[in-house]
Amino acid sequence: MPPAHHPTQDRVPEDLVGGSPAWLRADMAAIVGEAEVHGRLIDLVRYATDASPYRMIPKIIITPHTVEEVAQIFAYAHSKNISVTIRASGSSLSGQAQGDGIMIDARKHWAGTRVLDSGRRLHVRPGTVMFRANLALASYGFRLGPDPASYSVATVGGVIANNSSGMCCGTVQNSYKTLESLAFLLPSGTRINTADADAEATFANAEPTLAAGLLTIKREIEADTALVERLRRKYAIKNTTGYTMAAFLDGHTPLDIFRRLLIGSEGTLAFISEGVFETVPDDKHRLTSFMIFPDMHTACAAVKPFVDAGAMAAELCDRASLRAVEGKPGVPDRWKQLPGDATGLLIEFREPNEARLNEVEQSAREVLASLTLQESADFTRDPQIAAQYWAVRSGLLTSIGGARKSGTSVILEDVCFPIDRLAEGAVDLQHLFERHGYDGAVFGHASVGNLHFLITPSFNTPADIQRFDGFMRDVVAIVVGKYDGSLKAEHGTGRNIAPFVAAEWGAKLTELMWRVKNLADPAGILSPGVLLTRDAEAHIKNLHTVPTVEKEIDRCIECGYCEPVCPSRNITTTPRQRIALRREMLRQPENSEVARALLAEYNYDAIETCAGDGSCAIACPVDINTGTLMKEFRHRQHTQTHEDIALRAAESWNEAEAGARVALRTNSIASSVPGGAFLAASALRATRAVVSKDLVPGWLPNIPPAASSDVPTTTRDNAAAVYFHACVNRIFGDSTQQDLTLPEAMVAVSARAGMPLWIPEDLPGTCCGTVWHSKGYEDGHRYMANLVAEKMWKWSSEGKLPIVCDASSCTLGITEEISKHLTPENAVRHAQLTIYDSVTWANDLLLPRLAIKHRIRSAAIHPVCSVQQLGLTAKLKSLTAALAETAVTPIYATCCAFAGDRGFLHPELSHSATAEEVAELAHSDHDRYVCSNRTCEIGMNLATGKDYRSVIFLLEELSR
Repeated sequence: MPPAHHPTQDRVPEDLVGGSPAWLRADMAAIVGEAEVHGRLIDLVRYATDASPYRMIPKIIITPHTVEEVAQIFAYAHSKNISVTIRASGSSLSGQAQGDGIMIDARKHWAGTRVLDSGRRLHVRPGTVMFRANLALASYGFRLGPDPASYSVATVGGVIANNSSGMCCGTVQNSYKTLESLAFLLPSGTRINTADADAEATFANAEPTLAAGLLTIKREIEADTALVERLRRKYAIKNTTGYTMAAFLDGHTPLDIFRRLLIGSEGTLAFISEGVFETVPDDKHRLTSFMIFPDMHTACAAVKPFVDAGAMAAELCDRASLRAVEGKPGVPDRWKQLPGDATGLLIEFREPNEARLNEVEQSAREVLASLTLQESADFTRDPQIAAQYWAVRSGLLTSIGGARKSGTSVILEDVCFPIDRLAEGAVDLQHLFERHGYDGAVFGHASVGNLHFLITPSFNTPADIQRFDGFMRDVVAIVVGKYDGSLKAEHGTGRNIAPFVAAEWGAKLTELMWRVKNLADPAGILSPGVLLTRDAEAHIKNLHTVPTVEKEIDRCIECGYCEPVCPSRNITTTPRQRIALRREMLRQPENSEVARALLAEYNYDAIETCAGDGSCAIACPVDINTGTLMKEFRHRQHTQTHEDIALRAAESWNEAEAGARVALRTNSIASSVPGGAFLAASALRATRAVVSKDLVPGWLPNIPPAASSDVPTTTRDNAAAVYFHACVNRIFGDSTQQDLTLPEAMVAVSARAGMPLWIPEDLPGTCCGTVWHSKGYEDGHRYMANLVAEKMWKWSSEGKLPIVCDASSCTLGITEEISKHLTPENAVRHAQLTIYDSVTWANDLLLPRLAIKHRIRSAAIHPVCSVQQLGLTAKLKSLTAALAETAVTPIYATCCAFAGDRGFLHPELSHSATAEEVAELAHSDHDRYVCSNRTCEIGMNLATGKDYRSVIFLLEELSR
């Protein structure tokens, strides 16, 4: 079949250079206010893609606060005949979060949870990311039933809208089965909360045509015994193709039916504003094994015995999947020698207690002993080994997607076969890859017959698109024609399968689905084409190309995992959006007005407001640190004069430190004079306007006083470690004027533990290099990196003494970020150094040697981004838990965006990054607020009004 369009035409047309029409911006601003209207060209492009291969340019993006505002947008869309798309995380794999009309962002202002009945139920808003909803439940021992692999980015609203499930969810713990009630807004403006006592009557009175129409459809379905039998059989396995028509069998009243229809409706029937879930126990006692079978049939035959024995998870991985993770941590080298038909199976049992786990272990081992395996296997209770097994399974999408050829897309589809024919279906999918020339992999949730297949096609030529079309039609022929399975099992229908709904369900039921759509949304304004379409070629329209971009970001699969942790997520752009914008620039021809317009806005929206903190790399499934590229862009903006100035600053850093302390003392004096703070702030604003907001720091009301240049007297004799007292702590003092400074507390508590520290006399003038690295000053960073490496080599007696750093971001700087600038000789020396962050030093080496005299009632923890990158979050929590009866890490704790001095340069970035954490902390009160990095403490103090201080202070105080 011929392609619907030539893929080179997927670039943004020049008539969109001005962004949204002025009249549309004005009309939307009248509803939600100007701050919530996003209509610049850069906004339209950054919201045009989701995690799918599709792309549509919205007319405008709106971030409403209330259901009332959404109702007004619906009414406006009706009056102007403009479609509306509801988008949350944009992690959908089939284009559900895209549209060419008004786009409503249901993430930014729509998060929040409330735990009910001691965790047995959870009230949740649609913009809440799944992992945060589960964090709210964690201390109660419960979790949400749906467990999609994308839980770190997918929002609850999206999970409901797609009836997403996951690895252990099956068909009994998904949203359809566990959502007790929900509140929704119809396109007509009718608002219903199904939990209300009068909800049924309100629905019938407000929407009589819809209510009557639903009952009519119910009667028609129930009158067709063959159709009823088919629905029961099809929904016995996972199925999210089309609307959830089982609702007409399971629901008894119009509202009861419609509530169920909304689950899996993909934003095409109503706006879901809140929900209440019945939760499930989060059983922590687990038994796990990863088995290798000689072939697919043998592996699939083992699934049912394990499930019958009580296994919660049975994850299948074909040989191509196992090949994709070869060389990854935890993957045995011997797997490289596995035969071509070898198949992996990950089995996990989850039980509420040890006694029950002991019972199932005996059954599990009996099943295991009866199997024919490629290599011997066993079950483990070791959580670290189990985590390695799951990392193999969870890393499949990322390993294949990250290794794909530049310029290709990633398509992850999911189907479901009758369980007794799972092996046949999997082998048929493998043969399809060969027939159409794709390198593909098959893996998935074998316990319920749900398989994912992943291919990396190109859409750069008409022939590429024609090949994809042929492949999809063959998938339909196999899944539906041969096995009568589900074309979509858990990812929602989406644009890729919408043309094939009738192929799976037949004309009669598909037309009943159209009647549901027309009853609820007669004007057809909500997400047209996402779930149902009359266009047989819709799956090959609006496909986008993937231009080759900078190597740092080229592997990006635009999944959006980076977005929930990105400091700039609510103010400018996210890493995914920065990359999508770069790709659009490279789609454009030379002298393109679109490219020029994007570049003009990209500097602030992408480069200046990137914290460069590396949080995105932690979350990214293919380990992309978008901040690395943004720092490179900053470097490219520098003239040689800028580089020379930065180098001279590095060479005279001792004087720079002293000058910074003088400036802080001057600021303290000015702020103490009536009107002095206002004058200082006004003068600085004027300077920034003339020079640069990215070079001149902004004035902050809580800039601390200067640190004392005096440090405790220490000796090298019998020292347990060298103390690298970071320059941020040598410059910024403590705002609360405690009885001890940080170096005094650090030296005192270490000595008390019998681990004395030595502060080198020539420490002043050294720096971890972040000052230069974060701004892209290569020469200055290179000089300081080598200076510090040489001094650490000398201080440590050529690696014999460990080095302890008292600022986590600086620890990261002198352990990891330093390496690429070292000379070969210094690189060899650096590799022989042992460097501890103060968190590790305190938790691993001091705490076991100290007597904690008493504990405080409660402490709030802010694990800074560098602690997360260093893998020290668990140690910080463990240390704090030893010092406080209750140690709390806020659910919304992410990077504060202070990022060295970025918070001084762009205070608005830090304010936005911490807003959700601040709101969460406002509902609690703690005795102490602990951190491990001075500038982050300044940022958190400013944001929360609380006194964030290094955890070292608390350890010293409680061990006196």
